Amino acid sequence: MAQATLIPLDNVDPALVEALLDRAFEPERRTRTAYKVREGVDWLPALSFAAIDGEQHLVGTIQCWPVALTDAEGKAHPMVMVGPVAVLPEHQGAGYGKALMTASLAALSPLAPLPQVMIGDPEYYGRFWGFSNAHTGGWSLPGPFAQHRLLARCDNPAVLPREGMLGPWRG
Repeated sequence: MAQATLIPLDNVDPALVEALLDRAFEPERRTRTAYKVREGVDWLPALSFAAIDGEQHLVGTIQCWPVALTDAEGKAHPMVMVGPVAVLPEHQGAGYGKALMTASLAALSPLAPLPQVMIGDPEYYGRFWGFSNAHTGGWSLPGPFAQHRLLARCDNPAVLPREGMLGPWRG
């Protein structure tokens, strides 16, 4: 990875974060299903980071969100939604995304290890961080999505509900 420093995302001007997200994902990103899953909740500062390059420019961010899988009985199972992981196009492939993911997952409390969920490439996120779609086949989202890209990571997958609707956690 190029020279980089990771800092808490809440130390960065929100307008700079939004500009980076627009460049990494296009302004239409707000219409994606992931935005509906986390609608109306704030990202989690303790798990969200920014990558600053050697010239002190913002080159990447990761945000994590409080979400829940609501099962058929109406019980909400709290989880952490990881992402978006965003890196400016000209800096992709330099290791910033890996560093941001690693920092975010390392910041999770081992005393309360909530399952993590994300929408992403199963091979990539599985190989490096243990995310899998093995337990998400019966899960639904509030919009279109590719089922094989809905991934979860959990110390004990037996606690994951087999079915449910993923949405914002308002607990």
